[in-house]
Amino acid sequence: MDWEEVAELRVFRTTEERWQRLIGWRTEMRRKGWRLLRVGSVPGEMVAVFGRTKDELLERQGAAS
Repeated sequence: MDWEEVAELRVFRTTEERWQRLIGWRTEMRRKGWRLLRVGSVPGEMVAVFGRTKDELLERQGAAS
């Protein structure tokens, strides 16, 4: 089974300074069911990976109906 069949991923890139100011946005992502899977950095840039399973997405869509 391919991961694309069971999960969604979002990659977010920004500066380290801006990442620190995005606490509200990160909280909102978690509220919407996204999990922060990994944060890394390369010179001058932060890279964050958020993910959620397709089952979680379908459950949330069903609850919203």
